[in-house]
Amino acid sequence: MTENISGANIIIRALLDQNVSHMFGYPGGAVLPIYDALYDYDSNTIRHILVRQEAGAVHAAEGYARSSGKTGIVLVTSGPGATNIVTGLQDALMDSIPLVCITGQVPVPLIGSDAFQEADTVGITRPCTKHNYLVRSIEELENTIHEAFYIANSGRPGPVLIDIPKNIQIEEYRYIGKQKKKFHAGYSPVLRPRSKDIQDAIALIEEAKSPIFYTGGGVINSGLAASGILNEIVSHTNFPITSTLMGLGGFPAEKEQWLGMLGMHGTYEANMAMYETDLIICVGARFDDRITGKISAFSPQSKRIHIDIDPSSINKNVQTDIQIVGDCAYVLEELLSGLRHSQSLKKNTAALAQWWKKIETWRAKKCLAYDIKKSSSILPQYAIERLYQMTADKNTYITTEVGQHQMWAAQYYQFQEPRRWITSGGLGTMGYGLPAAIGVQIAHPDSLVIDIAGEASILMNIQEMSTAVQYRLPVKVFIINNFYMGMVRQWQELLHDGRYSHSYSESLPDFVKLAEAYGGVGIRAQKVDELDDAIAEMLAVSDRPVLFDCQVDEAENCFPMIPSGKAHNEMILSKQDEDNQTISKEGQMLV
Repeated sequence: MTENISGANIIIRALLDQNVSHMFGYPGGAVLPIYDALYDYDSNTIRHILVRQEAGAVHAAEGYARSSGKTGIVLVTSGPGATNIVTGLQDALMDSIPLVCITGQVPVPLIGSDAFQEADTVGITRPCTKHNYLVRSIEELENTIHEAFYIANSGRPGPVLIDIPKNIQIEEYRYIGKQKKKFHAGYSPVLRPRSKDIQDAIALIEEAKSPIFYTGGGVINSGLAASGILNEIVSHTNFPITSTLMGLGGFPAEKEQWLGMLGMHGTYEANMAMYETDLIICVGARFDDRITGKISAFSPQSKRIHIDIDPSSINKNVQTDIQIVGDCAYVLEELLSGLRHSQSLKKNTAALAQWWKKIETWRAKKCLAYDIKKSSSILPQYAIERLYQMTADKNTYITTEVGQHQMWAAQYYQFQEPRRWITSGGLGTMGYGLPAAIGVQIAHPDSLVIDIAGEASILMNIQEMSTAVQYRLPVKVFIINNFYMGMVRQWQELLHDGRYSHSYSESLPDFVKLAEAYGGVGIRAQKVDELDDAIAEMLAVSDRPVLFDCQVDEAENCFPMIPSGKAHNEMILSKQDEDNQTISKEGQMLV
């Protein structure tokens, strides 16, 4: 039996039909009917997390979604409420994060009249969402919500926005329950690969003498099954494997086949292997510029297999030889089955041994080595290594802000399983890490959640400390404080003759006092011999957020580094490296 209820109640019931248990939002005039309807529901049914600014809501929803595999839900008002989530929407779009964002809008008769807090939300957000809607009649409201979930989660995941005018929230209509029809008939992602494509890929793999797996965030998005099958394939073939920033944790960092992260701040061995390989097996990555470097010099001897659920990503940046459209889990499953029955694969054992021998010479460079004695200050690499060593045996999730600290975290914090590494990859959004950590902690209340931050980036959404305090979320913010916008300063030093234009962070707050002002805990470490005890003190806090001010060497740079527009074999290595020079086009060190 159906009943007539308000549009606001239709929204809540539809969310419950989608098994939504948490949402992140900020009230305002154009969504007050929804908030009023929410008042009647027990907080254990749908728990609303009140953030301090709408940008915090969408980043928190991203952290929630990425760590849990569920859909992140955002609820904000019209006008500035909607425009404040635009950066987060673009962030989620680029990193393929499933979100459903509900925004309020002025009543339908007032649309286009420049009414109070009116903005063309659909027009503004069209380029930064997977799909968006303006609901113009209450009859379409319920089905629109269910369709939004289908689109956000199917194919390549992404953010979907529903703009709902206030009058539609107030009107009444019958509630039917979760629709069973197939939504959006024109949108039907391909999940399973074509058999011929799998056979062609296996034929290339069988011929390869120096292959490499290049994996990305698609492996993570595909779920635990994809990571497990990938692990089996690598063990079966003994091929080396690397990944993008977004793919970390898709393959265990402790395994011998793992070469480390690839790209601009990737390892020497991963980048050189990518340069000299004869076959790239790309799984759920998109050949973006931070990975390829100079396109015309990218992996010049290789053939390429590209596996991706999004056909628009294939041949977009780099031309490939075999294109396999499908979900990574299904594709890898069929690939594994074929490789297990391959007799030809065993014939290349000698060639593969030679390939590994070459890789080991690159590994011997120890590109991530550093000299802890060279500075009287704490080195950031050491700080993150100690953080890892003191939390590796715990149920830990890591978020980051954006900058040098993000790259050091990717290099020195070792991830053994998927969904433990939550960072802003494609858009590189400063201010991401703290609200994302809040979302992760909401999804995993009994886990250790640490935001590895920079002193500049953390200030962009520092107000969310108040959210963490309100909900007694024990997130730890581990600030790598070098008093500079570190990555900006590094580029200015290396590429702009040391002209440090506006990259020094003057007038920083006292982070210990700031934490206390919010009702959290503040901790500081300035010397190496203080670090371990301070980390232990941070980890012991169980009921409040912590700001940890780890003051590190101001001049330390993040290496290896491929300068923008250069090739993989033109890396700049650390001064710790005995040769300490740029690599030539022939892959040799220039003296």
